[in-house]
Amino acid sequence: MSTSEGQKLEVSARDRCVFVCQNTSCLRHNSQEVLKTFIAETENIVGVNIQASGCLGQCSTGPTVRVTPDEIWYYRVKPDNVPTIVTQHFQGNKPVDDMLNPRIHPRFC
Repeated sequence: MSTSEGQKLEVSARDRCVFVCQNTSCLRHNSQEVLKTFIAETENIVGVNIQASGCLGQCSTGPTVRVTPDEIWYYRVKPDNVPTIVTQHFQGNKPVDDMLNPRIHPRFC
């Protein structure tokens, strides 16, 4: 994300909260780095709040990321996936279909 120092990108009129699971099974799959990458990629974006979360109940498909108020659930998120989510979903308002958790978004299976 490139902006001049001090500039913030405005994403939308509504704030998004991004919950990145930090429970045991997601941590085993590098969710701490996913969280750090989300924080770094969104530091200059207004309206996107990144939060570490407890278990989101999707242990077999972690790391899990939940985006509200959109109610989008991403699964098996890796740090390399974060820029795509930020650009396509947060800035472009189009969820990344191939990363949607099929247990929650069955129409994308």
